[in-house]
Amino acid sequence: MIIASILKSKGNRVVSVGPAETILGLARLLAEHRIGAALVREPDGTLLGIISERDIIRGMAAHGPGTTGLPTAQFMTRDLVTVRPDTLVTDALGLMTHRRVRHLPVLDAGGGLIGMISIGDLVKARIEAAEQEAEELKHYVVSAG
Repeated sequence: MIIASILKSKGNRVVSVGPAETILGLARLLAEHRIGAALVREPDGTLLGIISERDIIRGMAAHGPGTTGLPTAQFMTRDLVTVRPDTLVTDALGLMTHRRVRHLPVLDAGGGLIGMISIGDLVKARIEAAEQEAEELKHYVVSAG
């Protein structure tokens, strides 16, 4: 299974914020959408980084109560780990494990953003594939018997 198949069922909607958005605004956005990270982009769509719940926690630990008024650009991760639509789900899982990330922007061959996947999306896809395989094996055994 490849990333494109996950995006096909999940959709390619990506939640983004500008670099000047405050941490409080970001936290509200993450809560509203029930997600763990957002991309940080310029108004023209240029991808600057990603900011996650982990980044917020690290910021709070370093800066204390005043963190909520600071800009996301101050805490975002600039070194993005990305995948392409033809990346295998198993490879994406390995990349997430190795790089210790839970979200991967999906970029096309030209570097354009086409979606984002989370560890939850990948685990869900793997479970669905395993369940489908089990059903097919059951059907095979019953029809062969």
